[in-house]
Amino acid sequence: MTGGGRAVLYTPEILTLAVSLGARPFDPSKALTGDARSQTCGSTINLSLACDARGRIEAIGIRASACAIGQAAAAIFAGGAAGQDRPAIADARDAIVRWLSEAGPQPEWPGIAALEAARGYPARHGAILLAWTAALAALPKETPAR
Repeated sequence: MTGGGRAVLYTPEILTLAVSLGARPFDPSKALTGDARSQTCGSTINLSLACDARGRIEAIGIRASACAIGQAAAAIFAGGAAGQDRPAIADARDAIVRWLSEAGPQPEWPGIAALEAARGYPARHGAILLAWTAALAALPKETPAR
């Protein structure tokens, strides 16, 4: 990867998103926590979640040990997670996997377009998926009755 490639990948928007995670501190006292680690780069994300009685995310805290792309993706996740339940998170993660592999359109997740340049860097794909994977680890497998 050349210096020019990094300049395209690490845009001011990506760096701003990455820094914004400081506004969402991880809270180990939350009932729901989940972790994920990228097999390709070793990046990790820890989430703390609070959900309503229907299993929809109300609050999120994040601790990230990831590259700026992984941190930006976590911020994008956090920006669209409120009101989402486990099935919606799973569907979004699957859509992102398809999009990253160029087998599907851009997912319907607020802000995801900021990660467009990272699609060309397969080594970053695992970091992009971390927050969705950690949320699935945290959320109960059974969604409360609606």
